[in-house]
Amino acid sequence: MKKYTVGIIGYGWVAGAHIGAINASQHAQVTAVYSSRELDSAKLSAKHGSLITAYKDLKKMLANPDIDVVSICSYPYEHAKQAIAAARAGKHLIIEKPLALSWKDVQAMQKAAKAAKVKSCVCFECRWSSQFQATKAAIDGGLLGKLHYGEVDYYHGIGPWYGQYRWNTRKDAGGSALLTAGCHALDALLLCMGSDVKEVTSYDTKSKNKIFAPYEYTTTSVTLLKFKNGSVGKCAAVVDCLQPYYFHTHLVGSEGSLLDNKFHTMKLDGLNKHKWSELSMKMLDSGDVSDHPYQTQFDAFFTAIRAGKQMPLTSLDDAVKTHEVMFAADRSAAEGRTVKL
Repeated sequence: MKKYTVGIIGYGWVAGAHIGAINASQHAQVTAVYSSRELDSAKLSAKHGSLITAYKDLKKMLANPDIDVVSICSYPYEHAKQAIAAARAGKHLIIEKPLALSWKDVQAMQKAAKAAKVKSCVCFECRWSSQFQATKAAIDGGLLGKLHYGEVDYYHGIGPWYGQYRWNTRKDAGGSALLTAGCHALDALLLCMGSDVKEVTSYDTKSKNKIFAPYEYTTTSVTLLKFKNGSVGKCAAVVDCLQPYYFHTHLVGSEGSLLDNKFHTMKLDGLNKHKWSELSMKMLDSGDVSDHPYQTQFDAFFTAIRAGKQMPLTSLDDAVKTHEVMFAADRSAAEGRTVKL
């Protein structure tokens, strides 16, 4: 079985996690890395255990007919231009979140991918995590009944102790609390609620701690969502907190509720109505990319390419829906009004 060859765009922290996950897959292998920095092909190959050619010219890498897929691990403000160029070169796309920092750029990326008829995978990998695979199974199995309320919140203090802080403080690089990190929580909420969003109202603020003073944008936001099926939801994105990482989930339905890794349901006889029951699943408890379920996601992507299909759950089209809600939420906070989608 032919292995897909993958070129990596950008060689920072997240690229290392992508390379490890791709090379651990039976479906693909990293053969090229583009970086604006000077890299040594022999050292890259020795470090990652596969023959890798280093490029400092992106056009040359994209012109290589032996590369099937590119994985875009660069800064968010570079994603749109690089993804459009890769699609036009006929490469399938893996794109780190956020897709881009403007709705116009996201739409241009989607248009380019469709025109080139390439397959896509966006790194909303939390959908492939043990926590949300189990959560979605509980929903689909009817344990909660019909959901009418859901909240998924992202708490992760991104300060100088965290590598991303170096560039994340800039408005033209991090974008907003939602775009830079809270997008994972909003995306998970949309997965769980299973309905398109009708309108959003968002508020934002910022910590008074001097640690977060360099941020050029508000680092906490809370978004209220009204869905087309009548349900409602809430998503907090907090990247200026001083606490352990926490991916809060609370879903309420007609037959029960789920709180993080605990649930209660009227669908199972004999349960203690005064106590939660527990789901055995690995929780999202770290922002470290080495803990992310990339391999599960990438395996699904390469399998989909082989079948000539778009991947489930995290294709570009799936991610565009989440980004539309995010940009609407940020606009709501900036303009002080409800925004309809």
